[in-house]
Amino acid sequence: MEKVINEFVKKSQEILEDNLTGIYLHGSAVMGCYNPKKSDLDLIVVVDEPMQDDVKRRFMDMVVEVNKAGPAKGIEMSIVTKNMCKPFVYPTPFELHFSVAHTGWYKDNPEDYIDKMKGTDKDLAAHFTIISKRGKCLCGLPIEEVFAPVPKVDYMDSIWEDIAEAKEDIVDNTMYIILNLARVLAYKKEELVLSKKEGGEWALNNIPEEYQDLIKEAMAEYADAREVSYDYEIAKQYAEYMLQAIQK
Repeated sequence: MEKVINEFVKKSQEILEDNLTGIYLHGSAVMGCYNPKKSDLDLIVVVDEPMQDDVKRRFMDMVVEVNKAGPAKGIEMSIVTKNMCKPFVYPTPFELHFSVAHTGWYKDNPEDYIDKMKGTDKDLAAHFTIISKRGKCLCGLPIEEVFAPVPKVDYMDSIWEDIAEAKEDIVDNTMYIILNLARVLAYKKEELVLSKKEGGEWALNNIPEEYQDLIKEAMAEYADAREVSYDYEIAKQYAEYMLQAIQK
C-alpha cells in the first residue's frame, strides 16, 4: 500500500505542479482495517483551479498505470477544486473520478470518459467527513486549511444513499450491508464516524441479541477469518430493524 501511495503522490505532483492543493487519504487505510483482498485505496485530490482536458488525460493515464500495483479493489479517487471544500458545497462537484469499474470505459474511449466523468457526487460528503475526523494529508496543505466541517444533515443524506435499499440488497451484498447499517446507526445515535469493523464492534454492544450471530458472521467475513454462513431471514429482519432505528 505504501509503495502505491508514494507513487501516486509523486506522479500527481509532477502532473499537477502548482495547481495541486493537496492529496488526502481516507477510508479503511486510515481507519485501521485495510485488507488488500477486500479494500480499495481511497484518495481525494484537491486542486486550486479546474483542470484542462489534456491534464486530465495525463492524470488518468497515470492512475490506470499505478492502479495495476494496487489492492484487489484498486484505487478509488476523486479530484475536486478547493473552493468546493471550504465552504463545503453539497452535493459536491468533482473534476474527475476513477475506480476500477471505470477502467474499461477509459481505455476504450478516453475522450468520452474525460468529457463525461464530471458532475456532482453525494458520496464526497462522507469522504470529506472521514478526512476531517480521521484522514491523513499525504502532501500539500493541512486538512483543517482545506476542508470545512460537513453539516450533519449532508453527511446523513450521503450515507443514507448506501443503505436506503438495505432490505432488498442484503441478500446479494450481505456483509457490506450488515456492517454499513451498523455504521450509520452509530452515527445517528452517537455521531461516531466508524469503519466497517468498528461499526460491527459497536453493534455487538448496542443491537439486540437476536442479531449478534449475524453481525459476528459479517465481521468474520470482513476479516477473512473463516467461512461464513448467513441466515437470510434473520438478515432481512435485521435490515428492517436497523432502517427503522435509523429513521426514528
